Amino acid sequence: MNRPTDAGDLTTLGDPTRARILRLIRESEDGRALVGRLAESLNLRQPTVSHHMKALHQDGVVVREPDGRRVWYSVASEHADRVDALLGDGPRSSPPPDLDRITSNLASRFRGVFSPETVRATVMESYELLARGSKSPLLASRTAAFAATRLEALSRAQSAISAVPTVLFVCVQNAGRSQLAAGILRQLAGDEVVVHTAGSAPASDVRQTVVTALDEIGVPLGGEFPKPLTDEAVRAADVVVTMGCGDACPVYPGRRYLDWDIEDPVGKPLDQVRAIRNDIEERVRALLAELLPAT
Repeated sequence: MNRPTDAGDLTTLGDPTRARILRLIRESEDGRALVGRLAESLNLRQPTVSHHMKALHQDGVVVREPDGRRVWYSVASEHADRVDALLGDGPRSSPPPDLDRITSNLASRFRGVFSPETVRATVMESYELLARGSKSPLLASRTAAFAATRLEALSRAQSAISAVPTVLFVCVQNAGRSQLAAGILRQLAGDEVVVHTAGSAPASDVRQTVVTALDEIGVPLGGEFPKPLTDEAVRAADVVVTMGCGDACPVYPGRRYLDWDIEDPVGKPLDQVRAIRNDIEERVRALLAELLPAT
């Protein structure tokens, strides 16, 4: 029997790990999660997550839903508003993006390059593509960034000559291998190489183990987030590097295509993600030496 919990005093959330668990549950596709998947996302041992789930369940913050041998957990409906207030407004309460303002700002930025109609169409399509698989409360800023990236790529694709080489890294979820490769290349090349990423089936966010593996070698993720693969991204690239995404990437003449056989970091502990990172870094350094040979 669960202990009654005062909705105004969810002290069990004072533990930061429990707050992270609830955030993951709240932002999951259907508002519920399994202990094993939570452990994977948090890079924690399953018994550790089970311990926290037991405390949350005893306090009535979460409810259990047995499903055969599995047990799903979701935030108790009577505490949902209070949990949102303690964690910060979630996707359910986020206001819709101001697409008119986003369009106006980008139309000013690309004045003389693209018509306002082209900018609006790109913004609307970018929003629709991201909204399909994202529960992020940052959907508005991500829409603006994604639309700007697409317009820049389209502009480069339409230019006859580009002095700076462009590399596109593509994997399945755009949350692991491609983000590792892009982060390392940006750090090594600076402004001498334009770097983009995409996914054939993008996830909602970059995996925490990937962020950690990059951060510990001094590579910031910045404002990067998973993005769907688009036609103009491929057309704007000089080199397209695929990693496990099969035939999802369109082929255009004049581009160099590389397929790197790299293990997927999804579900791997940090030690294995480090090994994947190091493998990717060796390949990135070799590619950079070809793109920018020493003079």
